[in-house]
Amino acid sequence: MQTPNSSAGQTARPQNKCCPAGGFQHVSEALPSQLRGVIVAPPSGNTSPPAPPELAVLHRGFDTLALSVRAHISSAFLEALQAEKARAEEQRRDVQVDYCGRTFHLKPHGGNGYSFILSGGPSGATWFIKKPNAKDPWGIRVSVGSFFLATQDLGAVREHLDAVLASWGVRYREEDVSIARADVCVDILAPDFVLTPDHFVMHSSCKRRDYLTADDMAVHGKSSRVTSVTVDGTMNRQVIIYDKSAEIIASKKSYWWHLWCDAARKKYGEGALASEFLRHGMLQRNISPSRIWRVEVRAGKDLLKDRWNIRTWGDFYTRFGDVIREAFELVRYCAPTAGDTNRARWPVHPIWALARDELSGDLVEMFEGTDPNPLKEVHREDHIALIFRNVLGSCITLAALNGKRQNELPAMFADLTEQMQASVKADPTRTERQLNEASERYVFIKKPERPLWNDT
Repeated sequence: MQTPNSSAGQTARPQNKCCPAGGFQHVSEALPSQLRGVIVAPPSGNTSPPAPPELAVLHRGFDTLALSVRAHISSAFLEALQAEKARAEEQRRDVQVDYCGRTFHLKPHGGNGYSFILSGGPSGATWFIKKPNAKDPWGIRVSVGSFFLATQDLGAVREHLDAVLASWGVRYREEDVSIARADVCVDILAPDFVLTPDHFVMHSSCKRRDYLTADDMAVHGKSSRVTSVTVDGTMNRQVIIYDKSAEIIASKKSYWWHLWCDAARKKYGEGALASEFLRHGMLQRNISPSRIWRVEVRAGKDLLKDRWNIRTWGDFYTRFGDVIREAFELVRYCAPTAGDTNRARWPVHPIWALARDELSGDLVEMFEGTDPNPLKEVHREDHIALIFRNVLGSCITLAALNGKRQNELPAMFADLTEQMQASVKADPTRTERQLNEASERYVFIKKPERPLWNDT
């Protein structure tokens, strides 16, 4: 096993040739094979039989990435942000900020010591920025969410972060980047899987007993069914397994259905698995009886820095694979053996073995190539459908308050249309302001005002 401080003298591990995590070489400029680099989790000593056919991997990749940058923004950018934040505070809403060719949402407030919070939308990052202060050199923090990481690889994410900072005129060195958190996950289609908290087994080095009790883990359930088990805390090593399909239904993140189906077609083809998806209604993005379980490993600041001495990108590429491998060695979800009450001897459950094997390869090149534009379209359609339902429900309520019957609704709707048109004409300034605010609110998912290419 690689020790946390044993990076010196090692050869560089492989890079993604198409979008390298460690640099910006184009395909034609790719490094030789012996110098290509990767994050690899060495095979675990816990051997187990391969996963049964009914377990299908629908997605794997990074889910969250957070880092800090030892740098400050320029005085010109600070002045622009202060002016826009004053506007946001006055209007009590997020406002659209366009600076150096990039678009963000600026919140009317700061938080956790940061004066400005900028969001780049689903396909961007969230930026936390401090006012320049010589006594506090770490002036920028950035967090990348699941949508961006699910549709891009790690190299593309790093390239995006560097490009944004460069457009702001922020200069920094390799050692001025500090990785604060990194999560990786695997989504597995397992309709018949039942989560049992007592089947978790933990290594003694974690200073716990051989198995986790109710006091050692957070357990959440519904209708007598356990839907989530979380081991340990966010600042250290956290391992969690939960019903991801139930979570996205509750959070209305329906674009995940599209992402899963697209990934399944690419990996398994249009055969039996596609039929399984259709049978469970996933392509229609309806509530599905099928359950998709996510196994996720979260590495917090304390684990990365104190245990593994991971701070820079170079440290991250070299040792993060070992962090993930160790997590699956220290925390296991097992299948009970009949007649054996010693949990330490139980074999690893197939769903856990499948997740471990998926995350034991090249983590840098975990890239499924899903086009983010259809996912944005799904997101936009969901908003349109929701707003339409609200408008229709409000109109029907108005009809009821006016004593109208069902056969009178068409005439009532026509009257409401005339009233709305009159209201727009009566106060065009207010209407234009409301339209602009709505356009800013949905700038990242609305249809482009003009084609992005020429048909000629």
